[in-house]
Amino acid sequence: MSEFSEGHGAEYFDELYRGDPDPWAFRTRWYEKRKRDVLLACLPRPRFRKGFEPACANGETSAELAARVDDLLCSDCSAEAVALARHRLAGRENVRTELQVLPLEWPAGSFDLIVLSELGYYLSADAWRRVCREAAAALSEDGVLVACHWRHPIQGCVLSGDDVQGHLAQAMGARPAVRHLERDFRLELWFAPVAR
Repeated sequence: MSEFSEGHGAEYFDELYRGDPDPWAFRTRWYEKRKRDVLLACLPRPRFRKGFEPACANGETSAELAARVDDLLCSDCSAEAVALARHRLAGRENVRTELQVLPLEWPAGSFDLIVLSELGYYLSADAWRRVCREAAAALSEDGVLVACHWRHPIQGCVLSGDDVQGHLAQAMGARPAVRHLERDFRLELWFAPVAR
């Protein structure tokens, strides 16, 4: 069984990025810039030791995170996206960008920052639940998980943005410390679970 929702595997994203290096206009749309700013503003500390941003796309959010994370791992399932992100993040010695398919290739180790943005609905429900469990388990004792997802239907996706965030809440076993809800997106932040 595919880890992805119907039609949204690595090949789909490779083709998308070959056609347009910024298919969602991350660099130019006010909505995207504002959403990034809201995400960054909700982070409770100015600096983090070790961060993980899967589904980094072309690296726009990664570039902002790199200024606040000592050791940042960015990944994507699309080789085209990884190449674009590597170019965008060139010269930043604190950033690694890797090709990874989640949840199968969740990285080893713990992180004090995990950013899950615009990712969950592209996975099957089972795969997303596994990502949620992996993320909760990978947070260090002082770790922070922030997630942000589009709330409108996406063709071919089984899960909505609200479904995605709901699964995260279940995996984290707590209400979010921060919740920002708009018509277009939902952003929530959790601290590491107290009981492990």
